[in-house]
Amino acid sequence: MEPTTQRIPWTVGNRWIGLDLERRRMWVAGQRLHHGVTGIALAGAGLAGLAARRLTAHGLTPRGGLEWTLIGTALVAHDWHDRSIWFQRGAGD
Repeated sequence: MEPTTQRIPWTVGNRWIGLDLERRRMWVAGQRLHHGVTGIALAGAGLAGLAARRLTAHGLTPRGGLEWTLIGTALVAHDWHDRSIWFQRGAGD
């Protein structure tokens, strides 16, 4: 029986963080990280900051999270065509 070898899709990095600079892709713990998912996290944090007004109180951002929300929204919009595979498990292609 031959041992199975797992193909690693990234060219730079280790098993925790991997990068393919040519194709501009990133993996975290072997899971492909789409920038649409990152945008959801940023927009959610920004909206939470706007709702709670805690970011301005702690001096983290002068606009209360508006810029986080806008950047997150832009990331989601840019990666919208890949939305069907954002949460698929595995390294992707």
